[in-house]
Amino acid sequence: MSAITSNLTHHFLIAMPNMADPNFVRSLTYIAEHNEQGALGIIVNRPIDMTLAALFERIDVPLEADGLAGQPVYFGGPVQTDRGFVLHRPAGEWHSTLVVNDEVGLTSSRDILQAVGSSGEPPDVLVTLGYAGWTAGQLEQEIADNSWLTVPADLAIVFGLPPEERLAAAMQKLGIDFANLSESAGHA
Repeated sequence: MSAITSNLTHHFLIAMPNMADPNFVRSLTYIAEHNEQGALGIIVNRPIDMTLAALFERIDVPLEADGLAGQPVYFGGPVQTDRGFVLHRPAGEWHSTLVVNDEVGLTSSRDILQAVGSSGEPPDVLVTLGYAGWTAGQLEQEIADNSWLTVPADLAIVFGLPPEERLAAAMQKLGIDFANLSESAGHA
């Protein structure tokens, strides 16, 4: 097993055009944790056919805060798709939060949804069903196999842009247009 050469926590993974896994085709994934045991992230550009209003009704949490009912719920990844995860800023103090850094957290407990429903806080939230996970060394191997590009995350992309613009915006941080990427890796 090889050691991690760089920590990709708080980075985006940009799926390359040759991505074989249909769960990740044209996806932008935010990495919330990356260590010697593996990596955990959520896809941030895949809204599903469910609104926050529908989700809150399904889990019997009142949604009284203004302006949130029509926001989409996202497909966060193929692991535990029956469980909700909330990427949010600020990180705050919730029952089950993975604090990514001083600015952002990923929470899987009901208390954050109750706060969002009653007060609209925290102000920046992205709610997903499921997450993406990699075992030790798996993500590093996928990057070596040219499945992903990486770039430091910019939360303005996640919380400030519509989902259909997020992938292209992350690519622009690398100075690359997605349309110019080839589906096959070059060999010298």
